[in-house]
Amino acid sequence: MTKTFYILISIFFLSCEINQNKKTTDKEPNILFIIADDMGKDALNGYAEGTIKPHTPHLDAIRKSGVNFTNFWTYPTCSPTRASMITGKYGYRTDVTWANQKLNENEVLLQKYISENTDDSYTTAVVGKWHISGYDTTINPETFGIDYYAGIFIGSVKDYYNWPLSEKGKQTISKEYTTKKFTDLAFNWINEQEKPWFMWLAYNAPHTPFHIPPAEMHSQGDLPPYTKDVDPTPYFMASIEAMDFQIGKLLNSISKKDRENTIIIFLGDNGTEPIVTQDPYDKNQVKRSLYQGGINMPLFVSGKGVERKGSDNNLITSTDIFATIAEIAGVDIDEINDSKSFKSLFSEKKSIRKYQYAEMKNKKNDAWTISNGTYKLLVFADGNEEMYHLINDPYEKSNILNSPLTTVEKKTKEALEAELLRIRN
Repeated sequence: MTKTFYILISIFFLSCEINQNKKTTDKEPNILFIIADDMGKDALNGYAEGTIKPHTPHLDAIRKSGVNFTNFWTYPTCSPTRASMITGKYGYRTDVTWANQKLNENEVLLQKYISENTDDSYTTAVVGKWHISGYDTTINPETFGIDYYAGIFIGSVKDYYNWPLSEKGKQTISKEYTTKKFTDLAFNWINEQEKPWFMWLAYNAPHTPFHIPPAEMHSQGDLPPYTKDVDPTPYFMASIEAMDFQIGKLLNSISKKDRENTIIIFLGDNGTEPIVTQDPYDKNQVKRSLYQGGINMPLFVSGKGVERKGSDNNLITSTDIFATIAEIAGVDIDEINDSKSFKSLFSEKKSIRKYQYAEMKNKKNDAWTISNGTYKLLVFADGNEEMYHLINDPYEKSNILNSPLTTVEKKTKEALEAELLRIRN
């Protein structure tokens, strides 16, 4: 054999060795995607809604160092929001339009899509609340193409300190405060990775029940055990503060090099629980409703590749998470299913949508809504309709359909109805 041949063979094996041990590169950012449960704008700093705010220095830092998307729409309950993000499809296409409904096992989820379209360049994990397989605990989320899953399979726990932990297809009982346990599981998994990673970290906080976090994690003082006779707000705020505490702990545990190569996406999955809702939202306009308090949620992004800072008012829906994260991971795509990537907004100011859409359907209610950013139309299956001017009436107090419409309003309503017809057919 020639000397040149031996040199080529040596280069080949050296290359294999390097690839086997490669760390994250500048072209492949780590993706940390964090979901808060039942936490609207009225429960977070940086938003005008609500007067009582939690102490959240880590979330504040993430928001202030990146882009805050103020017109982000989700679904009114947990399961359809999560299903829409992980499939890039509207709920009526997946039959997940309300809490506890089951996602078809034939759906191609975001993690599998990334793996198939990036030559398996990422390792993927979901830690925390799953809640898109109904009550069918025979399902292991890893069968959807996720490398690792550990967390709460259904929508909530009865006790933050005594709950069923699902991991690798098996279930045990955990006695650790859920928010801390999820953070530890996320850190342990991240710390083991050699390739770029995508961590979907779904806290169940601050979802009910209102169980007091460990004292070092919050600033709400020495709270007595919660009962229905006391104000739930401090307990709710304590849960948010504990989540922020653990997010800070997780970020500080990641090496400086990997942290600099990590993009962070944080959002709330749906509106605040009515019992802890604050003005200007009415209690029937938050979680479980299609009003702004139920679907217009916090979303901010910072870290690797995010060059802009401040607020952005683009119309974004929860389905858009799919294409956005896929594009961040290196998939050459800006639109798929019902999902449009907003990754370009990390570095430039532009418009990506003319309309945004959400819906709800359960045994009692069937409704859908659409907005062009200025006007919002709600249509109910029973024939009722409502329409609001969101610039003049952001909290939907005055239904303009109760009065004769102007020419502009009539034309706008017709355009919204036409777009609804296009989306739903």
